Amino acid sequence: MSQEHTSNLPKLTRNQAFVLETLRGADGPLSAYTILDALRSDGFRAPLQVYRALDKLVELGLVHRLESLNAFVACDHPDGDRHGAIAFAICEDCGRVEEFGDTEITDRLGNWARAEKFRLDKTIIELRGTCQSCAAA
Repeated sequence: MSQEHTSNLPKLTRNQAFVLETLRGADGPLSAYTILDALRSDGFRAPLQVYRALDKLVELGLVHRLESLNAFVACDHPDGDRHGAIAFAICEDCGRVEEFGDTEITDRLGNWARAEKFRLDKTIIELRGTCQSCAAA
């Protein structure tokens, strides 16, 4: 793993580091089985190896699961910063995924949760549509 990506990260296992680097090097979201195929030459043999690594990376905030795609992407915040509501714009044409956060949305959802006495654990918003590049093509 490159030094720039490891400076403030918690100590990762070998498998977690390989999975994280695979996602960071990907052009788009990857399924667990695509990750497994990419890492076979590094000794990965079973889906469970990938799923365990992904579970921990998601828990650490270094990777996000895109529910609608059943796929994973590396967090755009290289230090794994914790953030409130996470939103993803997913292009239906090219598959590009853009991660962003919005404090106004985070505040509004937090206010709603407090008013409703709802314990909010995480918020992930997925927007599906067409990116600017594909729309211009």
